[in-house]
Amino acid sequence: MDNNNLFDKDNQNQNGEQGQFQQQPYQPQQPYQPYQPQQPYQQQPYQAGNTDLEEPVTFADWMISTLIMCIPCVGIIMVFVWAFGSNTKKSKSNYFKAMLVWTVIGIVLAIVMGGAFAAIVASLAGSGYYY
Repeated sequence: MDNNNLFDKDNQNQNGEQGQFQQQPYQPQQPYQPYQPQQPYQQQPYQAGNTDLEEPVTFADWMISTLIMCIPCVGIIMVFVWAFGSNTKKSKSNYFKAMLVWTVIGIVLAIVMGGAFAAIVASLAGSGYYY
């Protein structure tokens, strides 16, 4: 079978005649229009019953918190109370949780560095090299 015959077979018009392609009528393209959303973005209005939103921690509250943290034993206890207490605002609770994590990281680094320093001093003392 010849490829030209297959092509001509598919190119038959409705009357069964073989011939040229049928030309589609000209349809002008729509002019370019930038995308415009149907509804503009609007922030949801504040609802009094919405518990997701809370008042921010005030400047005075932060000042009192830092003053209490300066008291030796009370400050350590209050950091845990503010970090894990149920009556503490979310932002204040997150701050003190982050502070506890940084404190743990600092303690671990101090132990590692102290151990490395002790090993260096011990190796110098064992070698008999003194200044």
